Amino acid sequence: MTTQFNPENKHSLTYGESLSPAMEITDQEDADQYSEAYVEYLRGCLSENPRDDGMTAEQLAKSNLGYFAGYYDSETQSRVNKLFKCCHPIFGS
Repeated sequence: MTTQFNPENKHSLTYGESLSPAMEITDQEDADQYSEAYVEYLRGCLSENPRDDGMTAEQLAKSNLGYFAGYYDSETQSRVNKLFKCCHPIFGS
């Protein structure tokens, strides 16, 4: 089963709306397609509101996923870090 990013096609999402579904993903193919959709969403956000630090949508996605996973148990955090090739932006893996 594929985890759909932004199934309601909202223009603006909370972190929870965009990242919580990713915490449930267990399959690499699903993670890849979800990541692509999330990065595309972030590209749109960055085009409307550019960042001063120059972070790309890809970098921002990995940072957000790693940070958000830090609120979950270590098993979930480890799985998310592996599937999305990310880590917590402050504490690392």
